[in-house]
Amino acid sequence: MSADPPGPTGGPQGAAKNGSKDGVAALVGRLLAVVQSRAARWAFGVVAAALATWAVAARWNEVVDAVGRLSAGWLLLGLVATVGNAATAGLMWNAVLRDMGARLPLVVAARVFFVGQLGKYVPGSVWPMVMQAELASDHGVARRRTAAATMASLLLAITSALLVVVGTLPFVPDVVPDEFAWTPLLVLPLLVLLHPRVLVPLIDRALKMLGRDALDARTTLRGTLTGTGWGLVSWGLAGAQVAALAIPLGAPATAHTFALAAGGYALAWAVGFVVVVAPAGAGAREVALAAVLATVLGPGAVVVVVLVSRALFTVTDLALAGVGVALAKRSRAATA
Repeated sequence: MSADPPGPTGGPQGAAKNGSKDGVAALVGRLLAVVQSRAARWAFGVVAAALATWAVAARWNEVVDAVGRLSAGWLLLGLVATVGNAATAGLMWNAVLRDMGARLPLVVAARVFFVGQLGKYVPGSVWPMVMQAELASDHGVARRRTAAATMASLLLAITSALLVVVGTLPFVPDVVPDEFAWTPLLVLPLLVLLHPRVLVPLIDRALKMLGRDALDARTTLRGTLTGTGWGLVSWGLAGAQVAALAIPLGAPATAHTFALAAGGYALAWAVGFVVVVAPAGAGAREVALAAVLATVLGPGAVVVVVLVSRALFTVTDLALAGVGVALAKRSRAATA
């Protein structure tokens, strides 16, 4: 009796594999059909905004008490740095999208990015990609292209974050607590993964598994370096926010504190990204940041910085998404 031939398409094994792929593609197709309706978009947006609001409201009294311990000047500086961080993160995403051949007007790109960012407050890391892909499709950008750009920008974000951590290590060894010593080791594989000859074939393979066409554009080293540059600037601004909150509470106003804040927040974000179940890395990020800040602040001050930092980032996300929605309504009214 002859055996069934091996291989990806022959015999029962090949049929099972094809059936599995077809099942995944069909499931993705049904999910996209639901998500693509206007009602589903609004419902998902409302849920995401509600979860983001709840992230602040659930600890409102603690946040108010923490803010009361900070002067208005330092708090304003922290807010400006937070907005700058969000803006440069958006420029990083736009650089990757442009590198993949989609050139949206800057205002439109900002609206797609900031409104889509609310998806990170829903458990799981896929929702910003889904929301941004849907919003960009309204402006003629293929969903698979936006999704690929969002995936690539997330890889750029975590890579640039870890580059900041590695860069600050020689000057601030305390930036990586013992329990997170594994995180800098991810830099080398991520740098390899981001190379255009590696990244795009992997994305194409993932799209094929989902029953989607491959990308018709490729990333470039120049575009990757541009996105990485914006990522590094965004982490520097995040560090400025943390430093602006830590210094008035007792941290020394030195370059050491800034390096610790920048590297510490970048490390905390990377750890929060790995914990995909928590909305926007909630919990894991605070633990990592608190562990770093404990080297220059007392326990009470650490809690204040962590709470206010999280609140500023959440409020900024909500405000920028609100501006994006308002701009979209204004644009539709002008063309009606």
